Amino acid sequence: MIKTLLYLIIGCLIIGVGINMFFVSYHLLDGGIIGLGLIAHYLWGTPVGITFIVISIPIYLYAWKYYRSFLYNSLAGLLLSAVFIDWLSLFKLHTITTDPLTSALLGGTLLGIGVGLMFRVDISTGGLDLLAQMTAKKMDWNVGILVFIFDLLVVFAGLATITWDELILSVIAVAATGAATILMTLSSPQKVHV
Repeated sequence: MIKTLLYLIIGCLIIGVGINMFFVSYHLLDGGIIGLGLIAHYLWGTPVGITFIVISIPIYLYAWKYYRSFLYNSLAGLLLSAVFIDWLSLFKLHTITTDPLTSALLGGTLLGIGVGLMFRVDISTGGLDLLAQMTAKKMDWNVGILVFIFDLLVVFAGLATITWDELILSVIAVAATGAATILMTLSSPQKVHV
């Protein structure tokens, strides 16, 4: 229980830092529901975390019906990551920047580490990560690969809100997130069968 709580808190904190310090700095998109939250933030100025929670509701309704254990385990990840993302945004971490490429690589890696830590104790941040976790369980695939695929789909869906340079950097960030998540989950029960 202590290990799970520790992984949850550290994972969510790392995600919050990655989003606020590296993604917002260069108008980058993440994938998944966080990416959709970033799109809404860039378009309308809505808080990423709150948007993230609202958009996750349909997936949680599906999980309630078919994968309740994942729902219970990811609810804490959803709420705590949303709180950290919105709370850390108050500190204007995005004013501490590196160059765009380094920001994409570091931000993506931090997100992948945060998500991967939580996956190691069967917790997700909800949203499309929860959907990936349910799919990985059903199909016996590595959850990191599914997260990567879902993330790329969201980044390309957000093309109307970013420039081509930001798109390239966002794809690099998503690749870094996917690679870090895969590395963090290699020894987890879900194996790659692609």
